[in-house]
Amino acid sequence: MSTTVTEPVASPTAESPLPATARIPERIPGERPTAAIPFSRLLLVELRKMVDTRAGRWLLIGIGAVIALALTIMFFNESGHHPFAAYLQATTMPMAVILPVVGILAVTSEWSQRTGLVTYTLEPRRARVTWAKFLGAMLAGVAAIALSLALAAVMHQGAITLRGYSGDWSLDNKALLGASLYVLLGIAQGVGFGMLLRNTPAAIVLYFVLPIAWGILGDLVSWLDGAASWLDMNRTMNPLFLVESMTGEQWAQLATSVGVWVALPVALGIWMLHRAEVK
Repeated sequence: MSTTVTEPVASPTAESPLPATARIPERIPGERPTAAIPFSRLLLVELRKMVDTRAGRWLLIGIGAVIALALTIMFFNESGHHPFAAYLQATTMPMAVILPVVGILAVTSEWSQRTGLVTYTLEPRRARVTWAKFLGAMLAGVAAIALSLALAAVMHQGAITLRGYSGDWSLDNKALLGASLYVLLGIAQGVGFGMLLRNTPAAIVLYFVLPIAWGILGDLVSWLDGAASWLDMNRTMNPLFLVESMTGEQWAQLATSVGVWVALPVALGIWMLHRAEVK
């Protein structure tokens, strides 16, 4: 004959065997934060993230190396006798080509490196994070333009002092505005592609392949050449360096291409970014 021993079941009202010192307090003492994270702090964080990652750091080093090489060639070519505007173009063009990649990384890093869960836990309102990324990329572009002006001025003065050049500091304000727009529009396009795709390789490839594809198709198919004059941003932005002579049609072509390749990706990207699942 077998007997079954039943262990006593603890009553729900039984006291916990844990000592009093090990119990979790009902309320953690201290002041509770009553204000949201300031937008300025979000902006500073996004600016820092552009330079404290390995990819962003090497991209900036690459931009510096290309600019240094271009200025060195100009300094020794024709005894450095080039106007200030030519030196400025040499410093602006590499930034206009490579800086959009920094804008792409500013957006896609949250998704490709799986840090979005941390970001959107600390700041659940995605709109504030999104605008901090966009404005951070634009501020980086403004800083790059200021740096390009300083580097061009240093090299031009060096040509005057060391190479015996009489100097030509003439620079039309409209030309400076055009060069600035060239850089900033490229960065905005990169940010838009990053928001739309949320994948670093895909966004970078698409950003560089589309202009090449437009050029090839425009050469092969005659009727696409007319469309490319309105939709190819490489074509529509080139006159910005001669903005004082841009016609009304060229401004309309620029506005059309910017609407298709900048405004539309940014708008769709923001919409998708706010609805994407964070993993």
